[in-house]
Amino acid sequence: MSTLDVPTIIAAGLDDWRPLVHSLHTRYRTGDFATGLEFVVDIGAAAEAANHHPDVKLTYTHVDIQLLSHDSGGITERDLELARTISDLAAERSLEADPSRLTTVEIALNAVDKDAIGPFWAAVLTGDPGAYATDEVTDPTGQVPLLWFQPTESRTEVPPMCFHLDVWIPVGQLPARIEAGVAAGGRIFDDSESPSFVVLEDAEGNKACLCTVMDRD
Repeated sequence: MSTLDVPTIIAAGLDDWRPLVHSLHTRYRTGDFATGLEFVVDIGAAAEAANHHPDVKLTYTHVDIQLLSHDSGGITERDLELARTISDLAAERSLEADPSRLTTVEIALNAVDKDAIGPFWAAVLTGDPGAYATDEVTDPTGQVPLLWFQPTESRTEVPPMCFHLDVWIPVGQLPARIEAGVAAGGRIFDDSESPSFVVLEDAEGNKACLCTVMDRD
């Protein structure tokens, strides 16, 4: 099944859901563990019926859900259909979605020769050097954020900036997140690629990218 582009996903009208990186995400506020557990059981039954299974995280106050067609490498019509079903199940239980709280973090490392250092970081982060492939380290257990390698000719910054965080947020939250970062003592370093990403830096020059799915291939 082919993956869908961002305009198609947005046009689907899934108000409870937001695309982040290559997957669909939502958070439902449940208020207590028992309600959340019952909701997760509902989701599990719907997933089995659809033969399509989301990643679900249950906490005391909320349930986080991620949808992705792993065999296609992105969001497909299957994910939209299951998202609609899950939204209907939440509505039946009067659960409120809170997509404004969604965030996904990736780590970026400047690398002159990514193949020389990739297996090391895969071994350190996951215990398996084979977790490095192409230009990133992916933990199959989902315990650590994805690490990707940003090509660089040399480290010319003083002090050298090797690591930075890519903080993926819903596009509608970008202005507020920038405002919060600046109010907390940071500044905008580069907004020339907005709304795809905006680079902020703290008072000592450490940088982070606020990223959205807009204006990307």
